[in-house]
Amino acid sequence: MEKRTQNYLNEYLATLTDSERKGYTSFSADYFCADEINANLCADLISKGIKTATCSMKYWYDSGEEVMPQTGHLLVVTDWHGEPTSIVEITAVSECKYSDVTAEFAYAEGEGDQTLDWWRAAHWDFFARECNEIKIEANEDMVLVLEHFQVVHGAAVG
Repeated sequence: MEKRTQNYLNEYLATLTDSERKGYTSFSADYFCADEINANLCADLISKGIKTATCSMKYWYDSGEEVMPQTGHLLVVTDWHGEPTSIVEITAVSECKYSDVTAEFAYAEGEGDQTLDWWRAAHWDFFARECNEIKIEANEDMVLVLEHFQVVHGAAVG
């Protein structure tokens, strides 16, 4: 973790009791999405408490390129340039097929108009590009890892 994100995390942890701090054992820092515009938009939506969920292809976890998310994990959310904007705690992790994503999940993702139609169109484009890059076929049965989280430090808190 970069020094500025570690300092941001440490500032938050210092506000907790000893027992609360000991409850957290897993930490990371990252931005959302794969481009600057969307990374900054997602960071803003998260810090406002609008975006409370995200998803990714299970492929990345099965391949070992990413660590499977766990409940209780603290993530320092950054903008594209690595500037911390908030800290979220993962509250739930599940898996489902792309075709089984619900309107409730699409709404929790907080992007676009928060409808399932918008979610399907935007995420199909995103996952199809990812699949093309790694030379696998995108399909309605591809398994996604769904994460729900809450802001524990940042603008949406308080």
